[in-house]
Amino acid sequence: MNKLSLSMVLVLACLSPWATAQIESKAPSISELSGTDGSFLQQQRERVDRLTREQLGTPIRGNKTDLNALQRIIDRDLVAQDDKLMQQALGVILADVMLTDEPALAWKIYEDRRGRSRALCVTGIQECLFPVTMLSRRMAVGLKPDVKKIYVEAMTLMGEQLPELPYGAKREYTPY
Repeated sequence: MNKLSLSMVLVLACLSPWATAQIESKAPSISELSGTDGSFLQQQRERVDRLTREQLGTPIRGNKTDLNALQRIIDRDLVAQDDKLMQQALGVILADVMLTDEPALAWKIYEDRRGRSRALCVTGIQECLFPVTMLSRRMAVGLKPDVKKIYVEAMTLMGEQLPELPYGAKREYTPY
């Protein structure tokens, strides 16, 4: 068999129903958090709360003022560029702020062919946000993300997936 024939066989094999079934076999699934997941998220919140109390003199409050605390942490380089766990903990706080602004969101486990992630998902549909990594992915490469901008963009995007509000009301997500 020459190289061209071998290449053609490989391409056809990749397009076969068996190969397609293998790729599609891990369709995304969304499930409830386990007790372990809930405990992990709480530990992440406590980790950031400890940092803000010690370094900024303020606790995590569970409201939009936490966006300012997150930005101060980032601007002051209080989290090392290689500290992925703490960077993701900041994302948990960002997610908690998102939850206070949109009751249609809930913590869920999103699992697909790439693996298992904690996500904020819209109840009843498969639209999810992944705030745990929204800050960490940027910080890991040395960027200083604009927390409020990320918050507004993510919430606006997710708001487009939600049913319309009664009486033509519009969803507005402001970081203030």
